[in-house]
Amino acid sequence: MHKQLAISLDTPFKQEVYEGLTSYPKFLSSKYIYDEAGDKLFQNIMDMPEYYLTNTEYDILEQNKTDLAQIFGCGKKPFHLIEMGAGDGKKTKILLRHFTEQNLEFIFRPIDISQNALNQLQNNLKTEIPQLRTEPLQGTYFETLQKLNLSTDERKIILFLGSNIGNLCHEEAVEFLSQIQEYMQPEDLLFIGFDQKKNPETILNAYNDETGITAKFNKNLLVRINKELDANFNVDEFKHWEVYDPETGTAKSYLVAKSPQEVFLQALDLHVSFKAWETIHTEISQKYDDNTVQWLAEQSNLTIVDEFCDQKKYYKNYLLKKS
Repeated sequence: MHKQLAISLDTPFKQEVYEGLTSYPKFLSSKYIYDEAGDKLFQNIMDMPEYYLTNTEYDILEQNKTDLAQIFGCGKKPFHLIEMGAGDGKKTKILLRHFTEQNLEFIFRPIDISQNALNQLQNNLKTEIPQLRTEPLQGTYFETLQKLNLSTDERKIILFLGSNIGNLCHEEAVEFLSQIQEYMQPEDLLFIGFDQKKNPETILNAYNDETGITAKFNKNLLVRINKELDANFNVDEFKHWEVYDPETGTAKSYLVAKSPQEVFLQALDLHVSFKAWETIHTEISQKYDDNTVQWLAEQSNLTIVDEFCDQKKYYKNYLLKKS
């Protein structure tokens, strides 16, 4: 059971939490995992040996930074390097250092939903690459698309790394990519990472490590709701659960109630009941093959220009332009 009295859903966080917890089946958006604690936990995840995504993309960027400098620089033309979901910028710094050393004329514009992550990134860049011009922008992917519409004489290289596109189902991914291409000019480029289909066990281990870091990361959704919406989730009574369908390439994360329980969210004046083993769907992590990426590009009015892959073929970065 749930009820709602006259209460103001005056932020997207409140609106989406209310919608998700009053739906059946229940769901919450993984983007709200990322507060200060969530940012730190995700950095820990990226350091895990099981989480292959970071190191494979890191290697791709390291091995191809010279070629990418030539492609992005396009004869030393100035450009805006726009990174969506910048996080701590660990991988991007490979390019930032190299591009700066090559005297490319560019402005780095990191975008992230977490202001904390942007503040840390900007402070670190001031120390590590002081000559770099950085203009951060806080917001969700879709909120910031409008702000990417720079004047036509300013080239844009848009980075979307970490296979963050995998957090969207295919229909949403087409909509997202279509919106990006609407703001692209003929000389603009989109450089985007897609995690590839592989041994299902490898994928499951990446999202369900034995040390429990991923579980703590997933549960940070409930910790944040407790803190910011004055709720009383018993976090220990929820189990992190991961599944992967090798046919569709879809990995899904859940929080599963281990016992019947009642939760009250004071900021929403909302009572929520859970049956034993009832789920909250929190995240999808889509995996891809070349045919799927080709289809996504075609549906989004984009053309694949080039692709870059690691030795194990675990991961690919594709370079796309407006069709």
